[in-house]
This record gives sequence, C-alpha cells and structure tokens, in this order.
Amino acid sequence: MKYGRFLINGDVKYGMVDVDRVIELTGPFLDPHSAPTDRIHDLNAVKVLAPVLPKQIIAIGLNYKEHAKELGYALPEDPLMFMVSPSSIIGPEEAIQLAKPDHQIEFEAELVIVIGKEAYRVKEEEASSVVFGYTIGVDVSDRNIQKQDGQFMRAKSFLTYKPIGPFIETAVKPQKLSIQLKQNGVLKQDGHTSDMIHTVEKIIAAVTDVMVLEPGDIIFTGTPKGVGPLSPGDILETTIDGIGTLKNRVE
Repeated sequence: MKYGRFLINGDVKYGMVDVDRVIELTGPFLDPHSAPTDRIHDLNAVKVLAPVLPKQIIAIGLNYKEHAKELGYALPEDPLMFMVSPSSIIGPEEAIQLAKPDHQIEFEAELVIVIGKEAYRVKEEEASSVVFGYTIGVDVSDRNIQKQDGQFMRAKSFLTYKPIGPFIETAVKPQKLSIQLKQNGVLKQDGHTSDMIHTVEKIIAAVTDVMVLEPGDIIFTGTPKGVGPLSPGDILETTIDGIGTLKNRVE
C-alpha cells in the first residue's frame, strides 16, 4: 500500500493511494489509530507533499559496489553513516535551489527507509519490524564543500537538497529493486539495490546501535554508480520499482 501527505482544499491531509485516487485517513499514517475515511479525492486534484517531515535524517555513504569501484574506493567494512539537516527536505515537483551554483553540485538517487516505530539497538534479524516502508530520495551534494570540510553534513544540508517522495510503499522488498535517475530525459543512473554493500537490515542495526530512531525518521541508503553534476533548468526523474517516480526541477 502507498501512503502520503497531501494538500487538500488548503489543508494538509494523510491518505492511502489507490491507483489514481487518494483515500483520506483520520490522521497521520504513522499513528496506529489512524483509519480510512469515506472522503476520496482524485490524485490529480491534490498537491502531493513530502511524505514525512523527519526529525532525523541519517545517510549512508559509499554503499554500492559499482559506485565504490567508479570512485576507486575500498569497500567499507561498516556502514558509513552521517546526519543531514531535516530542513533540507522537499517534496515531489518542488525545486532544488542551488545555493552555490558556481560549485560542483551533484545528484545521487537513493532508496530511503522510513522508520515506523521507536528503534534502539535493533538486531539485524528484527530490523524489518521497525520499518514502516520505503520512499525515493535524491541526495544533492556540494562537492566543493564536501572536499573542503572532509565530511558530509554541511555539503548535503542546504535547503531543498533532500527531495523525497512521492509516496511511501509498504510492500516492496528492499534488496530486489531497480533504481534509475534521468536528467532531462537522459538515463544517468541505472542500478539495483542488490548491489548494496550493506543491506537495509544491517544499516538499521548499525544506526540504532548508536542512536534512537523515532517514527518518521528516515535513512538514505546510498547511491548506485553514475552520479553527475546539476545545472539550473535540469529536470530530474528518479524511479524505484514499486514506489513510483520522484520528479524535481533545478533552479
């Protein structure tokens, strides 16, 4: 089932997506007491928002074998994790605004984990129990700042640098998904989550060994090979099996 946040008649609502319609819920889908209502909307008649507004964004670097190979890096033994500002989140059809357009700023298509319940020191074999579902993300990264700082947080935390959406899918298997990104209609990234170095379960276990995750927190799981530079006027279309396509323009 697909879930999302929507602007309906000027109000933010939560709903389930059934093909081309939205079934409005009584409250946030992360609330176990939320239930479907009899209010149904045409999907084309509502504005689709970022599906969650996380308190914490954790990202995993260098997590695809082919991406590590194209960069000439050794495969990390443990998930390489860092945090990003939640203020960087935007939704589908919203603009990525290049804060420093004279810098080398690149796209990275990623599968994003959405946490569904409080999680701390979760074992790998139990990791799926704390996942609500999965969505699509683009990790926009300022390489000049990344090189200058020697770490990732500032380079990836500018406003609008983390598009996510359009929906959260609860039924997909995370290790069996193709992931593609098109820039202005041209295929730039064409990977598969089976190429991940560290599985979703290992990532969750590693992150929750360090910190508590709460419902609505998200984890970017790394990007396949083929990352490239952004320019004003670009249109990005990021597609993951079973989830959909996230579309954003660049300004």
